[in-house]
Amino acid sequence: MQKQPLLILTVCFILGIVFQDKIVLTDIYIYLVILIGLGASVLLFFHSYFLHTVRSFLSGLLFFCAGSVFHFYNTPETDPVPVNKEKGSIVFRITRKLNSNEKYRKYEGAVQLKDKNFNAVIYLPKSTKELDFVHYYKADAFITQPYSPQYDFQFDYAGYLKRKNIEQQVYLQEEISSAERADLSVSDRLHQYRFKVLKKIDRTVMSVKTKEFLKGIILADRTEMDAATVQDFNRSGLVHFLAISGTHIVVIFGIFYFLMRYLGPLKFRKYTVIFSLVFIWLFAAFIGFGNSVLRSCMMLSIYFISVLLQRKPDLLHSLSLSALIILVSDTQQFYDVGFQLSFVAVLGIFWLNQPLLKYFPRQDHYIKKLIFNTITISLSAQLATLPLVLYYFHQFSFISMIANFIIVPFSEVIIVFSFLMTALVSGGFDFELINNLYDFIIQILLKTIHWFAEADVLFFENIPMNLIEILSVSVVIFLLRPAILKFDFRNSTRLAMAFLVFLMVRTGSNVFENRKEEMLSYTLGRNKAFSVKSGSKVCFWISDKTDYHKALQFIVKPYCSSRRIDEYEVKTLPLSARKVVFRDRIYDLK
Repeated sequence: MQKQPLLILTVCFILGIVFQDKIVLTDIYIYLVILIGLGASVLLFFHSYFLHTVRSFLSGLLFFCAGSVFHFYNTPETDPVPVNKEKGSIVFRITRKLNSNEKYRKYEGAVQLKDKNFNAVIYLPKSTKELDFVHYYKADAFITQPYSPQYDFQFDYAGYLKRKNIEQQVYLQEEISSAERADLSVSDRLHQYRFKVLKKIDRTVMSVKTKEFLKGIILADRTEMDAATVQDFNRSGLVHFLAISGTHIVVIFGIFYFLMRYLGPLKFRKYTVIFSLVFIWLFAAFIGFGNSVLRSCMMLSIYFISVLLQRKPDLLHSLSLSALIILVSDTQQFYDVGFQLSFVAVLGIFWLNQPLLKYFPRQDHYIKKLIFNTITISLSAQLATLPLVLYYFHQFSFISMIANFIIVPFSEVIIVFSFLMTALVSGGFDFELINNLYDFIIQILLKTIHWFAEADVLFFENIPMNLIEILSVSVVIFLLRPAILKFDFRNSTRLAMAFLVFLMVRTGSNVFENRKEEMLSYTLGRNKAFSVKSGSKVCFWISDKTDYHKALQFIVKPYCSSRRIDEYEVKTLPLSARKVVFRDRIYDLK
């Protein structure tokens, strides 16, 4: 507690959030938690030997209670607005644009149906015009509630939307009327200006993939990016390069700092750092306050405020304070995968980067420093986030390490060039030579990433991982630091024992799952599917009318990773089928 008090208190706050989320205390018990927290805070002001010895415990208890209370008041009501499978005329406005699919554009919006008001995901046919942030819209719509999954291994989309306080799904008809809004907020105006810049990028003379890359890497808009490109970034382990992260914020801060320092008016140069911090916060508001953006802006601000106050900057203090501020404003952010990956990656860099650098030659040149730091930072972040990646996505590619070593050193140049292109386009400047040069560079980049993504030999999917395995492998990663710093008998033995415990846990989990036999039925759109599991093998039967790729994505692969399947097969059958045969046994589908 004396070395990293803020980190420990933040962990206690998070434990309080998890406790309330799992136990779901009612109003009466929350009042008791508030009283316990107040009691702990009062005792902190008294001075005695006993209270001094338990001061750390009282502080942790206070933050634990605060986490529970904040999460209680940040959790949406359990009973949604009673609207389900209803048709009617709605009035709505959009608040955020979401990723499109092959049939619909998707938005988050505030909807009014008669006397009912609720938040919803709005589905708009792609044949209609895009919606903006400065109009109210009226349309006929079909309204339904998102369904909870049939089984625990399927993605809980209803639960995901509930954490965002979204209650319904709205499917619009093609005829939509609109009227300008008079109650625009600052956020709405920023979103609309960003929308206009995106439209300007669409009108430039560049390839479609280059335009989508530019919108994603600077403006955090991947809503229209094609699925193949997104898959390439995911399979190559370079999705962090496309998402707005700490690297982007630092580079953009550096651009503005350079412009203010060397090109700005003399009387403002002593305020360069302050103006640069203000600029990155305005930029963060412009592109939307994503988790990684907020974390990066907060950590950078805390760092430079410490420098201006002549205090020694501390990475863990900055990280902990950033996480605490985000969670106090919205405790549901803890369950966002982006939040978890962003903060765990920084923790991994703090824990492993410097020890790994000691195994590289002396960094006596800028090029060496850039290359070696890129390698160690990428490796540290990937090792730290590996348990979470396996738990949420059940896939990993060894090619990602090689791809990061090759692509990431050029990331700063790409980000600077992309930022310049965005600034030119938003200012109404359209230089064909620069556009063609940028298009040529990005096309080479995308082809290189696609080449890495096609390395199927080094790509593994359907990797099972449960919470106990996450904890055990996290201990292994934690013990890597002392083993790297000093590889002696003591440290190597600890590391070996932790790894052995992980193998025991994994083997036990595999044996437990492989002893089960089960038969399940699924609903996929209007069609049915069935599976029969025996040991570590499973067979799926899907209707000949079912989309094979959707069945693979939403049923087969999640089931295999959840049940630790070694071998699976998918068969099609007509709708009239009544019985199936698997491993010499007959199963009645009815």
